[in-house]
Amino acid sequence: MAALTVNLSLSLGDFSLKVSETLKLDGVTALFGPSGSGKTTFLNILAGLEKRSVGTVSLGGETWQDTKRRIFVPPYSRRLGYVFQDDRLFPHLSVEANLLFSQKRSHYSARTTQPIKEEDVIKSLELTSLLQRSPKSLSRGEQQRVAMGRALLNNPEVLLMDEPLSALDMGRKREIIPYIERLANDFCIPILYVTHNVEEVARLADTMALLANGRIAAIGDITEVLERTDLWPLTGRLEAGAILQATVGDTKNGMTSLSIADEILRIPAIEVIPGTRVRLRVQAKEVALAIQRPDNLSIRNTLTAHVLKIDLDETVFAELLLDVGGQHLRSRVTREAVEELMLHEGQQVFALIKSVAFEGRLLIN
Repeated sequence: MAALTVNLSLSLGDFSLKVSETLKLDGVTALFGPSGSGKTTFLNILAGLEKRSVGTVSLGGETWQDTKRRIFVPPYSRRLGYVFQDDRLFPHLSVEANLLFSQKRSHYSARTTQPIKEEDVIKSLELTSLLQRSPKSLSRGEQQRVAMGRALLNNPEVLLMDEPLSALDMGRKREIIPYIERLANDFCIPILYVTHNVEEVARLADTMALLANGRIAAIGDITEVLERTDLWPLTGRLEAGAILQATVGDTKNGMTSLSIADEILRIPAIEVIPGTRVRLRVQAKEVALAIQRPDNLSIRNTLTAHVLKIDLDETVFAELLLDVGGQHLRSRVTREAVEELMLHEGQQVFALIKSVAFEGRLLIN
């Protein structure tokens, strides 16, 4: 686990960034926030690409920046890998030459237990067939895989990723996501992953830091942060929901069964080995409620739940926190429905979720 400690500020016209935190980086940590919140600026400060900030930055006790002590470690001496929104590959070099260039510039030292090997990167990112090709001949997804490989061969202690999927369509995103998941597992490198996409957070990260208006608004487990109603103005009320852990069952008639405790959820077929634990994000607006188990519905999913909490902050809508087999689920219904159904805390209800709600989502972990 890498401890990244920052105490810095930066003013750029009307925008100011001020962060004083210690981030325990392990696995994938999502730096989440709306456009313009300062996410990329923060990453550039960490990487030493933004020199106008004031304060301190250190990783694992090694100081990279200390304005008062006039310490500023240049980017090439910071043990970081950086994957940008665009691939930034050298167009005049082959894929293999791009990888070798990074490896030659690696600042591997005795502090690293074992340097990352080129053959391991090529295998993990499946780059063998691309090595002799030029970057301009690659698809956007292939270019990002090469960019990730190049960043890895710098032997970083932390990998920074700045919205690497933002320029990709849904198909390419599904192609790249598994490779990003492999990086932290195959090479034991913590990743700080910048995004404004909740689906990517739910798929990739266990921890998230919420950045808004240049300030860290919350840090914690993604399930807890995304459930907090006080943060919905920042995370997005219509994006609000919950994350469920499930176990993959059989696949029949184009539908895969997932078990959540004693409940069964049916979603469009996924190519995952039965018995695998997966993670799904269910938006509150996609969960309807009934006080009796309904029959003869086209909706495929009816989950037994209990009401834990009812928030009536809005004039029209209500937000309900539900318990499903020991896990949380959220439902957004009208206040009129709450009154007519006489919903109350502790009550057993039935949560109704359309299977189509999961179609095309980056949901499986």
